[in-house]
Amino acid sequence: MSAKKESLGKTVGVVVAVCLVCSIVVSGAAVGLRSLQQTNAQLDKQTNILTAAGLYETGMNNDTINAKFDEFVERRFVDLDSGEFTEMPSPDFDMYKAAKVTETSTKVVNSNVGFQRRPNVASVYLVHNDAGDVTRVILPVHGSGLWDLMYGFLAVDADGETVKELIYYQQKETPGLGGEVQNPAWQAKWDGKKLYENGDVAIEVKKNANPDNPYSVDALSGATLTSNGVENTIQYWVGEQGFGPFLKKQAWRS
Repeated sequence: MSAKKESLGKTVGVVVAVCLVCSIVVSGAAVGLRSLQQTNAQLDKQTNILTAAGLYETGMNNDTINAKFDEFVERRFVDLDSGEFTEMPSPDFDMYKAAKVTETSTKVVNSNVGFQRRPNVASVYLVHNDAGDVTRVILPVHGSGLWDLMYGFLAVDADGETVKELIYYQQKETPGLGGEVQNPAWQAKWDGKKLYENGDVAIEVKKNANPDNPYSVDALSGATLTSNGVENTIQYWVGEQGFGPFLKKQAWRS
């Protein structure tokens, strides 16, 4: 009986020791990879912004992406209530985290955008040409799809009302249906569309939309709810609760 207890004790001891070693190895790997993960996330973000800016070229390496981003793209911060530029709220500011804190966010009203609060301050990205003039304004946008929130960048011409690109970089929609929000052929349909008509938000996502209609984008085939989500997202973010005041004031011209 004693031998059995001793054998059981040794077995438990070995199991505990192995678990401890494994946990230390896993924890160490997680800490060691954190910096790499953050670098890759930043690079992916820069790539999507450059794509929205019309500056990304296939085959660009990491150094080229960083260099082009630093040369032509400027991150600024906007007070969404006033539509004016403001200072960076904090060195590690994240507009999506700010939206989850009551003191740094505002409740969404009368909208089907899919979230309850939006940040008081939002990031925007100004795209400059060689002469230093702003050619595009890139707005971070997010809103509901069929299954979850979708995240993207809306690139607007320097006139403040003409769409140049709509790039979705994070979504969980059904492949071949709602997932087509990332299809370049569908993204291309946004180029040249107008956000406003007589000062009011007019852009829409509509089934069998006339391609010559400057305010309509053809809906995704077989993905009505995803298409509705895209429409609600863009209408919200270019409206009065989103970047509307900023786009109308064209603060980048001052």
